[in-house]
Amino acid sequence: MLKALFLDLDDTLCDTFSANEQAKQLMAAALEETYGVQFDGQGFSQAYMHGIYRNWTDKQRAAYTPIIAEHSESVFRVQLIRDLLAERDVKNVSDVQAEAIQYKFDRDRLEAFEFYPGISDFLLKARSLFTLVVITNGPEYSQIPKVETVNLAAHVDHIIIGGQEPEQKPARSIFDKALKLAACEAHEAIHVGDNLAADIVGAHNSGITSVWIQHQQPLDAELGINPNHTVLHPREIPALIRQLHRD
Repeated sequence: MLKALFLDLDDTLCDTFSANEQAKQLMAAALEETYGVQFDGQGFSQAYMHGIYRNWTDKQRAAYTPIIAEHSESVFRVQLIRDLLAERDVKNVSDVQAEAIQYKFDRDRLEAFEFYPGISDFLLKARSLFTLVVITNGPEYSQIPKVETVNLAAHVDHIIIGGQEPEQKPARSIFDKALKLAACEAHEAIHVGDNLAADIVGAHNSGITSVWIQHQQPLDAELGINPNHTVLHPREIPALIRQLHRD
């Protein structure tokens, strides 16, 4: 019997990709207005996204890992902005100027951050049947504002933020915590997420049935990660859960 649904947040319940894209475009436009049309705002905003998601070069990894360990994610992002501007011949940028760029990006992203259509209604109905636990990776500075923006606590029973835990997905410990909160066994839960390495591997390592949201991602057979169920888009989640509940 199905008792609990575990759900990822970004690009599962909420359209993080579109929010990121809108914030990137606004960042690019603002920087081009500040530094002139010759400034490559699009290239900067793309590099910034790679940076905050830690798609680093070896040089960046060596530079930024100590900053995060010794200071904070916010200090790292300020330095990232200063470095990216310097690479584009914008020198002597103060921390205050870099913080303003960072703040604007965060504000613009949150203003565009919302549930996928139909998801809030789905959560309302699903909560009458199952215990709902959101398990989201990411640091507090990023995830807590998102959670508050969509008033997630009013839609689900429990929220686990990876940055507040000893380990993040796919670690078994974070799924064990979810099972304990839901007061159920692994075979009584389903985990839904879009990340093969974090969501699907994590669910399988804990003996939990997995649902993968594919979006535009290829399923790489060489990785050996095979979701129990696959949907193309979050809009398909409600129908699949209804089917699995009946079965």
